[in-house]
Amino acid sequence: MAEEYVHTHGRKIEEIMTRDVATVSEGASLSDVVSLMEQRHIKRVPVMRGDRVVGIISRANLVQALAHLDREAAPSANSDAVIRTSLVAELDRQPWAQRGFLNPVVRNGVVELHGIIFDAREREAARVAAENIPGVKEVHDHLMWMDPISGFVIEAEGPTQSAPPHAP
Repeated sequence: MAEEYVHTHGRKIEEIMTRDVATVSEGASLSDVVSLMEQRHIKRVPVMRGDRVVGIISRANLVQALAHLDREAAPSANSDAVIRTSLVAELDRQPWAQRGFLNPVVRNGVVELHGIIFDAREREAARVAAENIPGVKEVHDHLMWMDPISGFVIEAEGPTQSAPPHAP
């Protein structure tokens, strides 16, 4: 009880800080984060890349993610054509997506993102859009970045690959 008193009434950082910090890697699943928060009775978790903190995930972040999930959504065996049509429709709805410059190709549930992006943040957004389509097993990034002022193009160093959280 004395230790708790110091923790709740202390005036120095070392007296009130948490020493046994629970962290997750940036590749952790949302369910892992939720489980950790429930087990440890905490509201925020630092996100690590190696030994560096790269962010913090909070309960509010989890609620935002949950709000965007379709409660009935289960991975389906959508055909490649349905996956591509769904992804193109999603990209068409996004103001950041330069639709004429993005060409997704889908084979056996694997999305290959081809085309040109004009802002590095579009790469991650296109990947996330693809990962959220039911039936997508993996996403391979072949996007090239073009500087809109100089026209200088930087090709990807090699395709990057990700699997959506709902992939089998």
